[in-house]
Order: sequence, then C-alpha cells, then structure tokens
Amino acid sequence: MVRHSVRPMKTVLFCGGLGTRIRDYSENIPKPMIPVGDKPILWHVIGIYAAQGFERFLLATGYLGEMVEEFVAAEGWPGDVEVECVDTGLDTPTGGRIARLGERLAGDTFCATYADGVADVDLDALLESHGKSGALATVTVVQPHLQWGVAEIGADNRIEGFVEKPRSEHWINGGFFCFAPGALDYIGEESVLEREPLERLAADGQLSAHRHEGFWDCMDTYKDAVDLTDLWVSGRAPWRAFVTASDIDHTLKGSMSDAVTGDRAL
Repeated sequence: MVRHSVRPMKTVLFCGGLGTRIRDYSENIPKPMIPVGDKPILWHVIGIYAAQGFERFLLATGYLGEMVEEFVAAEGWPGDVEVECVDTGLDTPTGGRIARLGERLAGDTFCATYADGVADVDLDALLESHGKSGALATVTVVQPHLQWGVAEIGADNRIEGFVEKPRSEHWINGGFFCFAPGALDYIGEESVLEREPLERLAADGQLSAHRHEGFWDCMDTYKDAVDLTDLWVSGRAPWRAFVTASDIDHTLKGSMSDAVTGDRAL
C-alpha cells in the first residue's frame, strides 16, 4: 500500500465506559482491554490509525483506567507514536470526555473514535470528505449486518425464502469522527456526544456523513469478541487492509508484526 503522510492532528479514543453490554466479560477488565487475538482491541484501533499516518493519541480513560495506563506504559510504541492516557472521570459521558480534553484539542482539527470498533476505513477518504463538506463535524456511517436472518414474504403472506443476516438498509454511527475546532462549542462536560451535540450540529447543518461501505464491526457482546478474534487469528481480519506487515513495522514495531506472523502460521 502507499504510505500515508504523517497527520499532525490528535486522535481521541473513548476508553472510559463501563461496557455494560459485555459486562460478564468486562467486570474486571475495561472494554478496550478485551483481547482480539493476543492484543487488546484498543491496540488494533490504534493500529488502524497509526498505519495511516496518525501518531498522536489521547486515550480518554475512566472505568479501570489504570489497566489501560499500565498497558500503554508497557507497550513498545515506536518513537514517533505518542499515546497519552487522560483520566476523564468514571461516569463522564462521551461528549464530556471530549470537553475535558478541550485544552489539548483547542485550535486544531482532531479525530475521535470508540476503542471497541474496527474497520477497513480509509482515513484519507474521511479527511477528504470532511474537508470538502465544510461542516464542523463528520461522522463515518455504516450499514451493519443484522444479527438475524430475514424472511422474504410475497403475496398472501407466502414466505419465498430467507436471507442470512443481510445488511441493514439504514446507516448508523460507526465512529471514526473528524471535528473542526468550532465543534467544541457544541460539546459540554455533561453531554452525550451522540445526542445533543450531534443533534445540534445536524440541526445547524454542521454535521456531515462519510459513508463507509467496507467492513465494520464493534465489540458489544462476548460473541463479538470471539468472532473478531476468529477473524484475526485466521488472517482474514479485513482491517488488515491498511495494516500491512511493512506498515506495522513502521508504526507499531515488532509487536503487531509478530502477531501477524504467528497468525499466518496457524
């Protein structure tokens, strides 16, 4: 792949939630630290960005944040990748976590995403889409696969067949945000990003959608964790579309390269 240029902007990762939908798994481990293969999903998300030229990461921690900090401190990040953990509070909502990072983000365009979702998203395309839109904020939207098969019903309620887990016809928030500095004016310390801030931005014509039609998945349940791990260890993880062996060596040194080598040997 063509190497992406270095991005001066910062990337915020939401790492502070309680992970209630995967609570049985995450009772004693923060959700971003749940492993996919032999590394936490947080590591994979950072890898998606780092392989595309992003080097400055702010991890907005909260629940069991000390475990995230210990991982970050122990991991062998290369010299040009900076990962900083910032305690943004135990019960702080997503918007509030950005607001509490305001001084570190003011004056510059910044990116943000959840620490539990992976995709083969082209971040060059996202930044280009954000720039062309002229909006204060851009959210990557995706069409997830439904959890169930659906029945195709014809005349007289006759079932004509079934489709196994088709893609939704609707677009949903897939994370991978891009924000202009002015977007911070919409985000308060008590706000849930996905509610009032994004709703106000949309009402003011300041929220753009970047459509991602490739792979996207998030870790909401234990089954999701198993499925993502199966993809990774089998070498079929689509988010590797941007994380090639050479890029891994450049961005995350040998740690991810070793994982890839081990996976391919399975």
